[in-house]
Amino acid sequence: MTTTLPAYDEVVARFEPVIGLETHVELGTNTKMWCGCPTDFGGEPNTRVCPVCLGLPGSLPVANKAAIEATIRIGLALNCSIAQWCRFARKNYFYPDMPKNFQISQYDEPLCFDGYLDVEVNGELVRIGIERVHLEEDTGKTLHVGGATGRIHGATESLVDYNRAGIPLVEIVTKPIPGTGALAPEVARAYVTELRDVIRSLGVSDVRMEEGSLRCDVNTSLNRPGEEWGTRTETKNVNSLRSVERAVRSEMLRQASVLEAGGRITQETRHFHEDTGDTTPGRSKETATDYRYFPEPDLVPIAPDPAWVAELKAALPELPRLHRRRLQEAWGLSDADMQSVLNAGAVELIEQTVAAGASPAAARKWWLGELSRRANETGVELADIGATPAQVAELQSLVDAGKLNDKLARTVLEGVVAGEGSPTEIMTARGLEVVSDTSALTAAVDEAIAANPDIADKIRSGKVAAAGALVGAVMKTTRGQADAKTVRDLILSRLTPTP
Repeated sequence: MTTTLPAYDEVVARFEPVIGLETHVELGTNTKMWCGCPTDFGGEPNTRVCPVCLGLPGSLPVANKAAIEATIRIGLALNCSIAQWCRFARKNYFYPDMPKNFQISQYDEPLCFDGYLDVEVNGELVRIGIERVHLEEDTGKTLHVGGATGRIHGATESLVDYNRAGIPLVEIVTKPIPGTGALAPEVARAYVTELRDVIRSLGVSDVRMEEGSLRCDVNTSLNRPGEEWGTRTETKNVNSLRSVERAVRSEMLRQASVLEAGGRITQETRHFHEDTGDTTPGRSKETATDYRYFPEPDLVPIAPDPAWVAELKAALPELPRLHRRRLQEAWGLSDADMQSVLNAGAVELIEQTVAAGASPAAARKWWLGELSRRANETGVELADIGATPAQVAELQSLVDAGKLNDKLARTVLEGVVAGEGSPTEIMTARGLEVVSDTSALTAAVDEAIAANPDIADKIRSGKVAAAGALVGAVMKTTRGQADAKTVRDLILSRLTPTP
């Protein structure tokens, strides 16, 4: 079997991908799903636990109403039907991060089902079917130490932190998504991005992938045109939007290589490696019967009042796609310009920068220009680049006030990204403020005139456009800190006769 991966264009010419996404969202409730333990991120290991979330004998769960309400709101925002009656089930398996040896989840009776989410990819609307939205509890966190990879293979010991065990967790499962062709990786990323924005707009989770409150499992399969769908793999716990796209592309390349060599795809979970962009085998994928589901005997069924559901639906906020359309009109952007903003993941950043005082044009310039370039070079999400919308707005205010020119502002921005402080603090500490005091610039102007007599004669003869060369000379002498307009005015006042 060959290990040489084919070109991506060759893969999409020979195979049709089918993708599916299972997204887990930790809800931002004050307490856990079945008990009163706090849910805030961090804290010393195993300090936010009690007999219920540790599964100790004799403890009984009580459902968190706020979590049920949040799940229904998510379902409504995803155009789902809401079950009139459903119940929780026990999903049985042994793993050290689940102290009860079972997870309370939902099986054949989800709270929300049969919905959809529309996403835009390259200007086209793609409808992603939602199979189910159900509520369960999160597991604890296992840390494997003593090895080189941070995984269990090669580790010398494992530690378990149960602070996360029992936090309300919503799982959103798409229907299979065929027909995306070469755009499959981009569709996957667009879906998770849109889903994150929808959930954030509801205020039910901070959906921070870097903290694990939004996690995505990516299902991928390939089939030759006209044939049945292929065997899928599930790439587990992909933890960034960029990695969702990379994981789909990586699996498409790998599976195509196996199939072209006459091999068969194994249904299994796989691990995605951020450093290489590759996936490696995890374990064979269990089926529902392996988990021995049965109704949870310690919890009563859920029967949401239709009037309550109607109230929740009426109170939903403006959904992100409509909100973006309104922003596009307010900012005066073409469809292509707005797509560039979307592709960069900069909508919210620009909106917050405008709210902090910058013009839409200026905010877009910084986020889609210098900051996007740095994000691409370092391989991080734009929101994690190290500059906040408030800092970008402050930087632009210094430019608008004439204290910084564009070149100096980029230098100040370097300091902001490096964590040196606010734009004003960096400008002052580095002495980067534009010099517009005519007395301070006179000597530099006179030096430039004396060093360039030919250019000075052209200006005297009426060719004022030649002043640009002298302005450039002064800017070089002052390391870019001179105010160009003030310098030009000084040059012309010396070399052109007064009318």
